[in-house]
Amino acid sequence: MPGAVLGMGAALPAADFDVHRRGGVERDLVYARPGGVPVAMDLHFPKTGGPWPCVVMIHGGGWSEGDKAGFDLGMARHGFLVATINYRLAPSFRFPAMIEDVKGAIRFLRAHAAEYNLDPGRMALLGHSAGGHLAALAALAGKEAGWDVGGNLDHSSEVQAVVELSGPADMKLRFAADGPEGLGYTAFDPGQWETASPITWARADAPPFLVIHGKADGVVSIEQARILVEALRRAGATADFVPVSHAGHGFESIGGLAWPPIPFLFFKALRFLKRNLR
Repeated sequence: MPGAVLGMGAALPAADFDVHRRGGVERDLVYARPGGVPVAMDLHFPKTGGPWPCVVMIHGGGWSEGDKAGFDLGMARHGFLVATINYRLAPSFRFPAMIEDVKGAIRFLRAHAAEYNLDPGRMALLGHSAGGHLAALAALAGKEAGWDVGGNLDHSSEVQAVVELSGPADMKLRFAADGPEGLGYTAFDPGQWETASPITWARADAPPFLVIHGKADGVVSIEQARILVEALRRAGATADFVPVSHAGHGFESIGGLAWPPIPFLFFKALRFLKRNLR
């Protein structure tokens, strides 16, 4: 595997990589133009080494708002090339536009692996809320889902690890209970709820998952996390689960001190990614 022989961050950079990019950020890099609409990402480069494992960060916002800015979590300091991505949002665009963009971003990065000094065999997804849903869905649904469309189709949209934070997993259950209003669910047609549910695509050969969810989450119930973990384990896949006591949707404290605290959760995710992208 390229870059893996000497360990993370120790191998020589790819010949096509401009070493002056190390430690910097390349903003608003357009990775796709579906229907002529530009969709962009920011790249955060580590300061040393490479080829690097890559973590694609997917922001939340109910599929209808949010932005890539500020969602890199500082992981480039830990030896990861970080790609924070935007995707098409409702109501201007409806599902499956969002998942098509996520998969397109992964393929784009693989197609430009040498240029960005990334190791195409070590890629992960990390998403929060709606971004957690898209991360899980992109990792589980293969080409048979029909969402690999657009450019760079000679490259895979598969990943090697997933960190899923506070995301929904069974869309039809959530909708049946609360309806589509108020949470951005209007991005979906009712007939898409099962297809758009990550648990629909659970499989034995799924990449390893780390699922973290607040017990006091009033936006997406922690039952959604339990459903996802159970579906993955039942299928024969690996899924680690960290329920966070007294934690809301963004892991803020509710009714007590959130535990484990956010720094612990960050390093839990960091260890998980390093272990699975080693």
